[in-house]
Amino acid sequence: MHTRCLALLSASLLLTAACSQSPLEHAGPSAEAVASRVLEALEHRDRAGLEQLALNEAEFKAHVWPELPAARPERNLPFSYVWGDLHQKSQAMLASTLASQGGRHFTLVSMRFEAVTDYRTYKVHRRATLEVRDSEGHPTTLRLYGSMLEQDGRWKVFSYVVD
Repeated sequence: MHTRCLALLSASLLLTAACSQSPLEHAGPSAEAVASRVLEALEHRDRAGLEQLALNEAEFKAHVWPELPAARPERNLPFSYVWGDLHQKSQAMLASTLASQGGRHFTLVSMRFEAVTDYRTYKVHRRATLEVRDSEGHPTTLRLYGSMLEQDGRWKVFSYVVD
């Protein structure tokens, strides 16, 4: 009886831990919905809004890091290093994008990815390309971010690093 109770308690704790993982904040229902929000925030030069659409440190640590090859103990790469490098590059690219495209109006026509990497609990859609129309209706192609994360039907910009 005691062993059965311990097993039940252990299973309950594991289930609680698995279910307590916080959802992705400010995620969208589709890649296109997030891309449209990126374009809107870019037009309004809303850096804070753009940052909210990308993975933050807590989300990267909880949702992405455990499944990355870089997280394997034999790789000996600390989380702080990997996140710090990614975040620094993302912030620099975001500043550059805001300087070159901020204030401009674009309407999303379509988007595509060149590759998808499947992980156990999420997918990373790589090399995002947005087909847009500018304020005068002219078609153009934009690379505003490199990848998007898809998890449980929710989407977020992985980072603003254009790979």
